[in-house]
Amino acid sequence: MKRLPVIFKRQLNNYLSSPATYFGVAMFLITNTTLGFYVGNFLNGNPTDLHAFFQFHPWLYLFFIPFISTLLWSDEHNENARSFTNTLPVSALELTLGKFLAAWTVCALTLALDFPLVIIINYLAMADNSTILGQFIGSWLLAGAYLSFSCLVCVVAYNRLIIFGITLALLLLTSTLSSVLDMLTHQAPIWVIDSLISLNPRVRFSAIDSGLLTLHDTSYFISMIIAFLTATTLTLNFRKG
Repeated sequence: MKRLPVIFKRQLNNYLSSPATYFGVAMFLITNTTLGFYVGNFLNGNPTDLHAFFQFHPWLYLFFIPFISTLLWSDEHNENARSFTNTLPVSALELTLGKFLAAWTVCALTLALDFPLVIIINYLAMADNSTILGQFIGSWLLAGAYLSFSCLVCVVAYNRLIIFGITLALLLLTSTLSSVLDMLTHQAPIWVIDSLISLNPRVRFSAIDSGLLTLHDTSYFISMIIAFLTATTLTLNFRKG
C-alpha cells in the first residue's frame, strides 16, 4: 500500500483543479441551504439541531454523488492513460482506495462548508452539538456508501453521461425502495418487508439524523463501503487479467 498516498493525492488534485468540482459543491450547498430555510422551516420554532437541512441530504446525494463520480476514473478511461497505468506497479486495491478516499474527502470538505450553520444555530438557540456531530458523521457515511457504489459503476462504464445516468437511476431506485415495499405489504410477510426496508440507506440515515448514531447503523454503512470497494477491486483485477 506504499503507493496509496500517491494515488490519493493525484486524484484529489484532479478534483481540486476541475471547475466541475466547485460547480457541484456550490450547487449542493446552495440547494441544501435554500431547502433548509424555506422548505425545512429552520427559523420556525426553536431548533436544536440541523435536521431541517440534513433531511434533504439523501435526495441531494442522488445528484451530487453521480456528478463527482464522473471524475473518478476519467483518466483511466483514456486508452493511452489506461495502458500507462497498467504498466505501473500499482495494485487494483491501491487504485480503488486512493480514488475513493479522494472523492470521499471532497464530500467531507463539502460538509465542512456547512459549518456556518452550526455557528448560526449555536447563536440562535441552545444547540444539541452532539446530535449535530452525529448528523455530520451520518451524512458522510451515507455519501461514502453511495460513492462506493458509484466506484463500481465507473469501472464498468466508460462514458461520463452513462456513469451519471446509471448511478442516478440505481441510487434513486434504492432510495424509493421503502415506498415500493409499502405497496407490497399485503402481498408478502411483514418480517420480509421490514427486513428489506431496513436495508434502505435512507432509512438508516433517517435514524441517525434524528440523533441516534448507533454502532448498528454505522456498521451497516461501513459494510456497504467495504462490499462495493471489494467488488470494484475484483472487477479491476478481472479486466487486467
